Amino acid sequence: MLLPFLHVLAGSFSSGNAIIQGKVTILPVEFNFLNYQAVLNDVAIWKSFGISVFVTIVGTTINLLLTALMAYGLSKSNLKGRSFFILVVLFTMIFHAPMIPSYLVVKELGMLNTLWSIMIPNAISAFNLIILMSFFQNIPKDLLESAKIDGCGEYRTWWKIVLPLSMPAMTTVGLFYAVGHWNGYFNSLMFIRNSSLFPLQVKLRKLLVESDAEAMMQSVELTLSSIEGIKMAAIMVATLPILFIYPFIQKYFAQGAMLGSIKE
Repeated sequence: MLLPFLHVLAGSFSSGNAIIQGKVTILPVEFNFLNYQAVLNDVAIWKSFGISVFVTIVGTTINLLLTALMAYGLSKSNLKGRSFFILVVLFTMIFHAPMIPSYLVVKELGMLNTLWSIMIPNAISAFNLIILMSFFQNIPKDLLESAKIDGCGEYRTWWKIVLPLSMPAMTTVGLFYAVGHWNGYFNSLMFIRNSSLFPLQVKLRKLLVESDAEAMMQSVELTLSSIEGIKMAAIMVATLPILFIYPFIQKYFAQGAMLGSIKE
């Protein structure tokens, strides 16, 4: 896993001739920053980066809000129809909606060519919902009953007591959602046609597949830069944010596998 990453990193700092001639392995050859210069001077890259940040922040907020609300309701054993709703949730984990019906639903809701089309349709993940539901079920019932005696309604109990006690689970689920938004591109390809609304991953795909990197070469020295080098630099720019954050959040991913798995 590490060797291909080091190869791309080395290529992003190497000259075009070295890449074309196959001289680059895991160390840069004819070291230069021109590939990054071409990428970072592209206004579209920065705009796509900003869109990805917006979608990640706003989308994760929507995900956590809706998932936590639904999970809290389903965690109540006295909820009428609880078994039916849980069965529906589990059904979505096994059978996914086909592409054409999904597209038609988004179209009828008027969300085509909007950023809402990549945030709303997948607002609740069944896997993350089950994690939160299991965690909420482990909160002592005596604590919730005490809140009711003190005059708290369901929403106030959820906001003032359940959520603060569930921050480890909420953090883990939020990280799952955030990484999914940052790396996602399929929904953008399917629902968005306006290139000015493409997130970073779609812009990266256009560089790799549709050869948009050729336009970037006009701003750098052709002898020291190449399309392949620019592509490698673009990959690193898209990867670095998660790469820098992941070491600090790795423990939460590990904890996520155990959340809600043990009941007293």
